[in-house]
Amino acid sequence: MSKTLRFISISHKTASVSKREEYHISDREKNSLITLIRTTFPDIAGLLLLTTCNRTEIYIETSETTAIELRDLLVNYKNRNLILDKNLFNLSNSTEGTVKHLLEVSSGLESSIVGDAEIIHQIKKAHQLAIANQLQGSILERAMQTIFKSHKRISNETEFRDGTTSVAYKSLKMISDTFGKGHRQSKKILFIGAGDIVKQLFKYNSKFDYNDIYISNRTEGKAIILAKRYGCSVYPWEKVLQNEFIGFDVLISAASNCHRLINNIVNENKKLLLIDLALPSNINKELIQQSNVTLYDLDTISVGLENTRERRIASISKVDKINEEELRAFSVWHREAPLREFLAEHKILVNKKVKAYYKANGIKEDSAEITQSTNRVMRKLIKHFQEPLKTNELDTIIAKHIF
Repeated sequence: MSKTLRFISISHKTASVSKREEYHISDREKNSLITLIRTTFPDIAGLLLLTTCNRTEIYIETSETTAIELRDLLVNYKNRNLILDKNLFNLSNSTEGTVKHLLEVSSGLESSIVGDAEIIHQIKKAHQLAIANQLQGSILERAMQTIFKSHKRISNETEFRDGTTSVAYKSLKMISDTFGKGHRQSKKILFIGAGDIVKQLFKYNSKFDYNDIYISNRTEGKAIILAKRYGCSVYPWEKVLQNEFIGFDVLISAASNCHRLINNIVNENKKLLLIDLALPSNINKELIQQSNVTLYDLDTISVGLENTRERRIASISKVDKINEEELRAFSVWHREAPLREFLAEHKILVNKKVKAYYKANGIKEDSAEITQSTNRVMRKLIKHFQEPLKTNELDTIIAKHIF
Protein backbone atom coordinates (compact mmCIF):
# COMPACT_ATOMS: atom_id res chain seq x y z
CA MET A 1 0.00 0.00 0.00
CA SER A 2 1.33 3.47 -0.92
CA LYS A 3 2.40 5.81 1.83
CA THR A 4 1.32 9.39 2.51
CA LEU A 5 2.76 12.28 4.51
CA ARG A 6 0.44 13.75 7.14
CA PHE A 7 0.82 16.26 9.99
CA ILE A 8 -0.81 17.74 13.08
CA SER A 9 0.05 21.18 14.48
CA ILE A 10 -0.78 23.36 17.45
CA SER A 11 0.81 26.81 17.25
CA HIS A 12 0.61 30.48 18.21
CA LYS A 13 -1.91 30.85 15.38
CA THR A 14 -4.35 28.36 16.87
CA ALA A 15 -3.80 28.38 20.64
CA SER A 16 -2.87 30.60 23.57
CA VAL A 17 0.48 30.34 25.37
CA SER A 18 -1.12 28.40 28.23
CA LYS A 19 -2.62 25.86 25.82
CA ARG A 20 0.61 25.51 23.86
CA GLU A 21 2.45 24.86 27.11
CA GLU A 22 0.12 21.91 27.78
CA TYR A 23 1.21 20.28 24.52
CA HIS A 24 4.89 21.17 24.65
CA ILE A 25 7.04 18.04 24.36
CA SER A 26 10.19 18.21 26.42
CA ASP A 27 13.41 16.49 25.37
CA ARG A 28 12.79 14.01 28.17
CA GLU A 29 9.36 13.09 26.72
CA LYS A 30 10.35 12.75 23.08
CA ASN A 31 11.64 9.19 23.13
CA SER A 32 8.68 7.88 25.13
CA LEU A 33 6.23 9.59 22.76
CA ILE A 34 8.05 8.23 19.70
CA THR A 35 7.93 4.74 21.19
CA LEU A 36 4.21 5.08 21.90
CA ILE A 37 3.48 6.27 18.34
CA ARG A 38 5.50 3.43 16.79
CA THR A 39 3.81 0.85 18.98
CA THR A 40 0.31 2.18 18.39
CA PHE A 41 0.75 2.75 14.66
CA PRO A 42 3.17 0.10 13.29
CA ASP A 43 2.53 1.22 9.69
CA ILE A 44 4.47 4.46 10.28
CA ALA A 45 7.71 4.57 8.27
CA GLY A 46 8.71 8.17 9.03
CA LEU A 47 8.20 10.51 11.96
CA LEU A 48 9.35 14.10 12.52
CA LEU A 49 8.72 15.66 15.93
CA LEU A 50 9.03 19.46 15.88
CA THR A 51 8.60 21.35 19.14
CA THR A 52 9.41 25.02 19.77
CA CYS A 53 8.14 27.77 22.07
CA ASN A 54 5.49 28.62 19.46
CA ARG A 55 4.48 25.25 18.06
CA THR A 56 4.27 21.50 18.53
CA GLU A 57 3.99 19.56 15.28
CA ILE A 58 4.22 15.89 14.34
CA TYR A 59 4.76 14.72 10.76
CA ILE A 60 4.28 11.07 9.82
CA GLU A 61 4.80 8.92 6.73
CA THR A 62 2.14 6.25 6.85
CA SER A 63 -0.08 3.97 4.77
CA GLU A 64 -3.07 3.83 7.11
CA THR A 65 -2.77 6.04 10.20
CA THR A 66 -4.67 9.34 9.84
CA ALA A 67 -3.83 12.77 11.19
CA ILE A 68 -6.93 12.65 13.40
CA GLU A 69 -5.78 9.40 14.99
CA LEU A 70 -2.38 10.95 15.64
CA ARG A 71 -3.96 14.08 17.15
CA ASP A 72 -6.15 11.98 19.45
CA LEU A 73 -3.12 10.00 20.63
CA LEU A 74 -1.23 13.20 21.50
CA VAL A 75 -4.22 14.65 23.38
CA ASN A 76 -4.56 11.45 25.39
CA TYR A 77 -0.79 11.27 25.98
CA LYS A 78 -0.96 14.74 27.52
CA ASN A 79 -4.07 13.81 29.55
CA ARG A 80 -6.08 16.65 28.05
CA ASN A 81 -9.77 16.88 27.07
CA LEU A 82 -10.24 15.81 23.43
CA ILE A 83 -13.65 17.46 23.05
CA LEU A 84 -12.32 20.81 24.28
CA ASP A 85 -8.92 20.73 22.55
CA LYS A 86 -9.39 19.00 19.19
CA ASN A 87 -10.11 22.29 17.39
CA LEU A 88 -6.77 23.75 18.54
CA PHE A 89 -5.01 21.63 15.93
CA ASN A 90 -4.38 22.13 12.24
CA LEU A 91 -3.90 18.90 10.33
CA SER A 92 -3.60 17.43 6.85
CA ASN A 93 -3.82 13.95 5.34
CA SER A 94 -2.37 15.12 2.01
CA THR A 95 1.29 14.65 1.14
CA GLU A 96 1.36 17.85 -0.92
CA GLY A 97 -0.52 19.81 1.77
CA THR A 98 1.89 18.55 4.41
CA VAL A 99 5.00 19.52 2.43
CA LYS A 100 3.48 22.92 1.63
CA HIS A 101 2.92 23.55 5.35
CA LEU A 102 6.44 22.40 6.24
CA LEU A 103 7.89 24.74 3.59
CA GLU A 104 5.98 27.68 5.05
CA VAL A 105 7.04 26.81 8.60
CA SER A 106 10.71 26.21 7.73
CA SER A 107 11.01 29.45 5.75
CA GLY A 108 9.74 31.53 8.69
CA LEU A 109 6.49 32.59 7.01
CA GLU A 110 4.52 31.00 9.85
CA SER A 111 6.74 32.33 12.66
CA SER A 112 5.58 34.96 15.16
CA ILE A 113 8.61 36.95 13.94
CA VAL A 114 8.38 36.80 10.15
CA GLY A 115 11.54 35.31 8.68
CA ASP A 116 12.79 33.92 11.99
CA ALA A 117 15.94 31.96 11.16
CA GLU A 118 15.87 29.90 14.36
CA ILE A 119 13.13 27.59 13.06
CA ILE A 120 15.33 25.93 10.42
CA HIS A 121 17.83 24.93 13.14
CA GLN A 122 14.99 23.40 15.16
CA ILE A 123 13.81 21.48 12.08
CA LYS A 124 17.34 20.18 11.49
CA LYS A 125 17.44 19.01 15.10
CA ALA A 126 14.10 17.22 14.63
CA HIS A 127 15.44 15.62 11.45
CA GLN A 128 18.51 14.35 13.29
CA LEU A 129 16.24 12.75 15.91
CA ALA A 130 14.24 11.04 13.15
CA ILE A 131 17.45 9.65 11.64
CA ALA A 132 18.67 8.48 15.07
CA ASN A 133 15.42 6.52 15.44
CA GLN A 134 15.55 5.27 11.82
CA LEU A 135 12.29 7.08 11.13
CA GLN A 136 13.22 9.36 8.25
CA GLY A 137 11.17 7.35 5.70
CA SER A 138 11.63 7.78 1.94
CA ILE A 139 8.93 10.42 1.33
CA LEU A 140 9.71 12.32 4.54
CA GLU A 141 13.42 12.31 3.70
CA ARG A 142 12.71 13.71 0.24
CA ALA A 143 10.51 16.37 1.86
CA MET A 144 13.38 17.33 4.18
CA GLN A 145 15.77 17.70 1.24
CA THR A 146 13.14 19.93 -0.39
CA ILE A 147 13.03 22.04 2.78
CA PHE A 148 16.80 22.41 2.94
CA LYS A 149 17.04 23.31 -0.75
CA SER A 150 14.32 25.95 -0.37
CA HIS A 151 16.08 27.38 2.70
CA LYS A 152 19.35 27.68 0.79
CA ARG A 153 17.64 29.38 -2.14
CA ILE A 154 15.82 31.84 0.12
CA SER A 155 19.12 32.75 1.79
CA ASN A 156 20.92 33.20 -1.53
CA GLU A 157 18.18 34.72 -3.71
CA THR A 158 16.27 37.04 -1.36
CA GLU A 159 16.78 39.48 1.53
CA PHE A 160 14.40 37.47 3.69
CA ARG A 161 17.23 36.15 5.88
CA ASP A 162 19.17 39.41 6.08
CA GLY A 163 19.56 41.11 9.45
CA THR A 164 17.56 40.38 12.56
CA THR A 165 14.19 41.47 13.93
CA SER A 166 15.04 40.55 17.52
CA VAL A 167 16.00 43.36 19.93
CA ALA A 168 17.88 40.86 22.12
CA TYR A 169 19.85 39.36 19.24
CA LYS A 170 20.69 42.81 17.86
CA SER A 171 21.93 43.91 21.29
CA LEU A 172 24.30 40.96 21.59
CA LYS A 173 25.56 41.55 18.07
CA MET A 174 26.33 45.16 19.01
CA ILE A 175 28.85 43.85 21.55
CA SER A 176 30.69 42.02 18.80
CA ASP A 177 30.42 45.00 16.46
CA THR A 178 31.72 47.40 19.13
CA PHE A 179 34.67 45.42 20.47
CA GLY A 180 35.45 43.16 17.52
CA LYS A 181 35.10 39.38 17.30
CA GLY A 182 38.63 38.81 18.50
CA HIS A 183 38.06 40.59 21.83
CA ARG A 184 34.41 39.96 22.60
CA GLN A 185 34.95 36.80 24.69
CA SER A 186 37.00 38.71 27.27
CA LYS A 187 34.34 41.35 27.92
CA LYS A 188 32.53 41.50 31.25
CA ILE A 189 28.78 41.88 30.68
CA LEU A 190 25.92 42.76 33.05
CA PHE A 191 22.26 42.00 32.27
CA ILE A 192 19.91 44.09 34.42
CA GLY A 193 16.39 42.67 34.84
CA ALA A 194 14.92 39.17 34.63
CA GLY A 195 11.96 39.55 32.28
CA ASP A 196 11.35 38.29 28.75
CA ILE A 197 14.03 40.42 27.11
CA VAL A 198 16.76 39.21 29.47
CA LYS A 199 15.59 35.63 28.95
CA GLN A 200 15.95 36.19 25.20
CA LEU A 201 19.44 37.58 25.75
CA PHE A 202 20.41 34.32 27.41
CA LYS A 203 18.70 32.31 24.67
CA TYR A 204 20.51 34.08 21.82
CA ASN A 205 23.84 34.03 23.64
CA SER A 206 24.18 30.43 22.48
CA LYS A 207 25.08 31.96 19.11
CA PHE A 208 27.71 34.30 20.57
CA ASP A 209 29.14 32.38 23.55
CA TYR A 210 29.90 35.35 25.77
CA ASN A 211 31.15 33.65 28.92
CA ASP A 212 31.65 36.41 31.50
CA ILE A 213 28.03 37.37 32.17
CA TYR A 214 26.44 38.68 35.36
CA ILE A 215 22.76 39.24 36.06
CA SER A 216 21.13 41.59 38.56
CA ASN A 217 17.46 41.99 39.39
CA ARG A 218 15.35 43.77 41.98
CA THR A 219 13.90 40.39 43.01
CA GLU A 220 17.09 38.45 43.57
CA GLY A 221 15.37 35.05 43.46
CA LYS A 222 14.54 35.49 39.78
CA ALA A 223 18.15 36.43 39.03
CA ILE A 224 19.40 33.35 40.88
CA ILE A 225 17.11 31.06 38.84
CA LEU A 226 18.41 32.43 35.54
CA ALA A 227 22.01 32.41 36.78
CA LYS A 228 21.78 28.72 37.66
CA ARG A 229 20.05 27.88 34.38
CA TYR A 230 22.59 29.64 32.17
CA GLY A 231 25.75 29.29 34.24
CA CYS A 232 26.43 32.94 35.07
CA SER A 233 26.91 35.00 38.26
CA VAL A 234 24.52 37.20 40.25
CA TYR A 235 25.46 40.85 40.77
CA PRO A 236 24.01 42.59 43.86
CA TRP A 237 21.03 44.86 43.15
CA GLU A 238 22.30 47.30 45.78
CA LYS A 239 25.39 47.95 43.66
CA VAL A 240 23.19 48.64 40.65
CA LEU A 241 21.23 51.18 42.70
CA GLN A 242 24.54 52.78 43.70
CA ASN A 243 25.69 52.75 40.06
CA GLU A 244 28.80 50.71 40.92
CA PHE A 245 29.91 49.10 37.67
CA ILE A 246 33.69 49.00 37.99
CA GLY A 247 35.20 46.38 35.70
CA PHE A 248 32.23 45.98 33.36
CA ASP A 249 32.56 46.52 29.63
CA VAL A 250 28.86 46.16 28.74
CA LEU A 251 25.63 46.98 30.55
CA ILE A 252 22.34 45.82 29.01
CA SER A 253 19.45 47.11 31.08
CA ALA A 254 15.84 45.94 30.74
CA ALA A 255 14.40 46.48 34.23
CA SER A 256 10.72 47.45 34.40
CA ASN A 257 9.58 50.62 36.18
CA CYS A 258 13.11 51.81 36.90
CA HIS A 259 13.33 55.17 35.11
CA ARG A 260 16.87 56.58 35.12
CA LEU A 261 18.19 53.69 37.16
CA ILE A 262 21.70 54.44 35.87
CA ASN A 263 22.81 58.07 36.14
CA ASN A 264 26.52 57.95 36.95
CA ILE A 265 29.35 55.95 35.46
CA VAL A 266 32.87 56.13 36.85
CA ASN A 267 35.23 56.91 34.00
CA GLU A 268 37.76 54.06 33.87
CA ASN A 269 39.38 55.34 30.67
CA LYS A 270 38.14 52.33 28.73
CA LYS A 271 35.34 51.77 26.26
CA LEU A 272 31.92 51.14 27.84
CA LEU A 273 28.87 49.98 25.89
CA LEU A 274 25.45 50.84 27.36
CA ILE A 275 22.30 49.31 25.86
CA ASP A 276 18.95 50.47 27.25
CA LEU A 277 16.10 48.10 26.36
CA ALA A 278 13.65 49.39 29.00
CA LEU A 279 10.56 51.52 28.67
CA PRO A 280 10.60 53.88 30.49
CA SER A 281 14.35 54.08 29.94
CA ASN A 282 16.78 52.87 32.61
CA ILE A 283 19.84 54.85 31.52
CA ASN A 284 20.29 58.61 31.60
CA LYS A 285 20.93 59.68 28.00
CA GLU A 286 23.37 62.40 29.18
CA LEU A 287 25.92 59.66 29.85
CA ILE A 288 26.61 59.58 26.13
CA GLN A 289 28.52 62.84 26.60
CA GLN A 290 31.35 60.86 28.19
CA SER A 291 33.98 60.18 25.55
CA ASN A 292 34.39 56.49 26.39
CA VAL A 293 30.64 55.69 26.49
CA THR A 294 28.53 54.35 23.61
CA LEU A 295 24.78 54.31 24.28
CA TYR A 296 22.00 52.62 22.32
CA ASP A 297 18.33 52.72 23.26
CA LEU A 298 15.17 51.15 21.86
CA ASP A 299 14.74 53.90 19.28
CA THR A 300 18.21 53.57 17.79
CA ILE A 301 18.00 49.78 17.79
CA SER A 302 14.48 49.74 16.34
CA VAL A 303 15.47 51.83 13.32
CA GLY A 304 17.67 49.03 12.05
CA LEU A 305 15.11 46.38 12.99
CA GLU A 306 12.33 48.21 11.16
CA ASN A 307 14.47 48.37 8.03
CA THR A 308 15.00 44.62 8.35
CA ARG A 309 11.25 44.02 8.72
CA GLU A 310 10.49 46.10 5.65
CA ARG A 311 13.04 44.18 3.57
CA ARG A 312 11.64 40.89 4.77
CA ILE A 313 8.05 41.87 4.01
CA ALA A 314 9.11 43.01 0.54
CA SER A 315 10.75 39.59 0.00
CA ILE A 316 7.70 37.48 0.95
CA SER A 317 6.48 37.18 -2.65
CA LYS A 318 9.92 35.88 -3.70
CA VAL A 319 9.90 33.38 -0.83
CA ASP A 320 6.41 32.19 -1.85
CA LYS A 321 7.62 31.71 -5.43
CA ILE A 322 10.65 29.66 -4.33
CA ASN A 323 8.45 27.50 -2.08
CA GLU A 324 5.98 26.96 -4.93
CA GLU A 325 8.76 25.92 -7.30
CA GLU A 326 10.25 23.47 -4.80
CA LEU A 327 6.79 22.09 -4.00
CA ARG A 328 6.14 21.46 -7.71
CA ALA A 329 9.48 19.67 -8.01
CA PHE A 330 8.61 17.51 -5.00
CA SER A 331 5.16 16.75 -6.43
CA VAL A 332 6.67 15.58 -9.73
CA TRP A 333 9.07 13.33 -7.81
CA HIS A 334 6.20 11.96 -5.71
CA ARG A 335 3.95 11.25 -8.71
CA GLU A 336 6.75 9.32 -10.40
CA ALA A 337 7.38 7.12 -7.35
CA PRO A 338 5.33 4.14 -8.69
CA LEU A 339 7.30 4.27 -11.96
CA ARG A 340 10.62 4.26 -10.10
CA GLU A 341 9.50 1.27 -8.05
CA PHE A 342 8.42 -0.54 -11.21
CA LEU A 343 11.73 0.14 -12.94
CA ALA A 344 13.77 -0.88 -9.92
CA GLU A 345 11.81 -4.09 -9.63
CA HIS A 346 12.16 -5.08 -13.30
CA LYS A 347 15.55 -3.77 -14.45
CA ILE A 348 17.63 -6.57 -12.91
CA LEU A 349 15.24 -9.18 -14.29
CA VAL A 350 15.27 -7.60 -17.75
CA ASN A 351 19.07 -7.46 -17.77
CA LYS A 352 19.27 -11.17 -16.92
CA LYS A 353 16.75 -12.07 -19.61
CA VAL A 354 18.56 -9.97 -22.23
CA LYS A 355 21.81 -11.82 -21.43
CA ALA A 356 19.94 -15.14 -21.67
CA TYR A 357 18.49 -14.08 -25.03
CA TYR A 358 21.96 -13.24 -26.36
CA LYS A 359 23.30 -16.61 -25.22
CA ALA A 360 20.31 -18.62 -26.52
CA ASN A 361 20.61 -17.00 -29.93
CA GLY A 362 24.38 -17.35 -30.16
CA ILE A 363 24.98 -13.61 -30.05
CA LYS A 364 28.35 -12.53 -28.68
CA GLU A 365 27.91 -10.73 -25.37
CA ASP A 366 29.03 -7.11 -25.28
CA SER A 367 28.41 -5.22 -22.03
CA ALA A 368 27.73 -1.90 -23.75
CA GLU A 369 25.24 -3.49 -26.20
CA ILE A 370 23.52 -5.43 -23.41
CA THR A 371 23.11 -2.19 -21.45
CA GLN A 372 21.64 -0.45 -24.49
CA SER A 373 19.30 -3.39 -25.14
CA THR A 374 18.21 -3.44 -21.51
CA ASN A 375 17.43 0.29 -21.62
CA ARG A 376 15.42 -0.10 -24.86
CA VAL A 377 13.30 -2.83 -23.30
CA MET A 378 12.85 -0.78 -20.12
CA ARG A 379 11.59 2.20 -22.12
CA LYS A 380 9.01 -0.06 -23.72
CA LEU A 381 8.05 -1.51 -20.35
CA ILE A 382 7.27 1.95 -18.96
CA LYS A 383 4.02 1.83 -20.93
CA HIS A 384 3.05 -1.30 -19.02
CA PHE A 385 3.96 -0.22 -15.50
CA GLN A 386 0.33 0.44 -14.43
CA GLU A 387 -0.53 -3.23 -14.95
CA PRO A 388 1.24 -6.45 -13.97
CA LEU A 389 2.92 -8.22 -16.88
CA LYS A 390 1.24 -11.39 -18.13
CA THR A 391 3.05 -14.72 -18.37
CA ASN A 392 5.75 -14.72 -21.07
CA GLU A 393 4.86 -11.11 -21.98
CA LEU A 394 8.28 -9.89 -20.87
CA ASP A 395 10.00 -12.46 -23.13
CA THR A 396 7.88 -11.29 -26.05
CA ILE A 397 8.78 -7.63 -25.43
CA ILE A 398 12.48 -8.49 -25.23
CA ALA A 399 12.40 -10.47 -28.48
CA LYS A 400 10.61 -7.63 -30.24
CA HIS A 401 12.53 -4.64 -28.91
CA ILE A 402 15.99 -5.92 -28.02
CA PHE A 403 17.53 -4.42 -31.18
